[in-house]
Amino acid sequence: MDEKGLGKQLQAARQTAGLTQQALCHKAGLSYSTLAKIERGAIKAPSIFTIQGIASALGLSLADLMGDIGQKTPERLTKTSKSGVRFVYFDINGCLVRFFHRAFTKIATDSGAAPDLIETAFWHDNDDVCRGDLSIDDFNASFGRQFGLPDFDWRVYYLESIEPIAGMQELVRWAAENYRIGLLSNIMPGQIDTMMKRHILPTVAYDAVVDSSQTGAIKPEPKMYQAAQAAAGCAPNEILLVDD
Repeated sequence: MDEKGLGKQLQAARQTAGLTQQALCHKAGLSYSTLAKIERGAIKAPSIFTIQGIASALGLSLADLMGDIGQKTPERLTKTSKSGVRFVYFDINGCLVRFFHRAFTKIATDSGAAPDLIETAFWHDNDDVCRGDLSIDDFNASFGRQFGLPDFDWRVYYLESIEPIAGMQELVRWAAENYRIGLLSNIMPGQIDTMMKRHILPTVAYDAVVDSSQTGAIKPEPKMYQAAQAAAGCAPNEILLVDD
């Protein structure tokens, strides 16, 4: 289906849900101009993460929202492991990329504060940011004031401290050839898109992306797993999560 067909399909799903463009933008964390352009077909290849965010905001799986657009080959869709698994989710931090502890050391060096104080302060607010209750800008401002770093931006430190785990990258590519797959992560807003653009995450066709900052919940809260199940379109016992 071309971009205009996709736009009409998304528009129809929004209207069926009884949402205005502004309301959907708020729920999906999108700008009004982006959604408007997608619906009128002005964006030729919208990010799969953007479409997944729209689907989650509408309470639909990616397959339900996109229909035949998102379908893979019949062989891949019907592949089932001996244990009954049909869908495989991968976590990101500590799973697809090495954990970001080096960021704490770098912040400590830049601020002169002890690394354990940096880490304690980070984890104090991390869940709220990953859940979407605290904006990344507010987090940066508060953290920067606390440690005397007026231009502090966690995203810069984060991206400089992570690196792909080679073996896991190979596993994701193998899984993508045999099963439907997705990402399921407690993560701050915008990080998945940035990692994909920089090819830090495996470049494969993800069937679902469950981003805590868009879902409004974090693991192990039930809402996070309910969103993951809805996005996968499978029974719970048919889904495998490869976590850290």
